[in-house]
Amino acid sequence: MKNKVILFVSFCFFFLETNAQCAMCRAVLESEEGQTAAEGINDGIVYLMAIPYILVGGVGYFIYRKYNTSKKK
Repeated sequence: MKNKVILFVSFCFFFLETNAQCAMCRAVLESEEGQTAAEGINDGIVYLMAIPYILVGGVGYFIYRKYNTSKKK
C-alpha cells in the first residue's frame, strides 16, 4: 500500500510537459488568418469536455433523487 501511495504522489508531482497536437494541425491552425478553424477546434474540445460532466451530473441527480424520495415515504 505504501508503494502505491508513493507512486501516486510521484505521478502527481513529476510530469513531463507535452504538446498533444500534431505538427500539421498546429501549422494549419497557426497560419490561418481568419482563425475560424481554430475556433471550431476549440468549440469541439469544449463539447467533448462538457458531455461527460453532464452525464455524470445527471446520473448523480437521479441517484440523489431516488434515495431522497425513498427516505420520505
